[in-house]
Amino acid sequence: MNVKPYTILAGVVLVGAGALFAASAVTSGGQDLRAQQTTELSDLIMQRQYDLVRLNDQVTGLQAQVDELAAQRASDPQIAAARTRIDELGPEAGTTEVSGSGVRVTLDDAPEESNTGDYLPDDLVVHQQDVQAVVNALWHGGATAIQVMDQRLIATSAVRCVGNTLILQGRVYSPPYAITAIGPKVELMAALADDPQLAVYRSWANLVGLGYQVEELPEVTIPGYDGSIDLEWATPDDNAA
Repeated sequence: MNVKPYTILAGVVLVGAGALFAASAVTSGGQDLRAQQTTELSDLIMQRQYDLVRLNDQVTGLQAQVDELAAQRASDPQIAAARTRIDELGPEAGTTEVSGSGVRVTLDDAPEESNTGDYLPDDLVVHQQDVQAVVNALWHGGATAIQVMDQRLIATSAVRCVGNTLILQGRVYSPPYAITAIGPKVELMAALADDPQLAVYRSWANLVGLGYQVEELPEVTIPGYDGSIDLEWATPDDNAA
């Protein structure tokens, strides 16, 4: 019998496909692998957030012990000098509470009914670069302290987004995102208005209904950063000027 080559090839492909389907069924146990991976990632994020809260509580307790021991030895010249130095560096490092007038910017995803089919789902959510653009504009406008949601930003803070959630210093947040800054209100408002990336965001906000709200604050208090300030990967350059 004369079997044509393409007939043999088709048979090999079918056998291979069957093997792949069987392997997938065994691996997944009849479950949707993609859904399982999504669930596992969500569980991992929640576990890491729980661990962070627990460790922050430990840090707070240890800091209280350090303060108590330092108070007991307040007459020691070395300890007194060290605490004076800490107090001097606190405002620059962002570890001390700051109060004053300022502004608050709130960004939010577009409502579901805004998607008329002409836009991708990605067009209707706040992205990492949008939050970062607000932060950059506020620094440019002369902000002396910035808080994203309930966390103070310092020099090593990094804004990250996964999907439509914000991850900041180990904690997870959902929109709307509030960015609060203390500083000269006129200059802060001007910096927000002049920033080119925020101009693009506002254009999209007008098109698809993304949230963009700016309010002036006559008096606001931003707490000091209370997390670790140790560098994990970077090291100081001793030769830097």
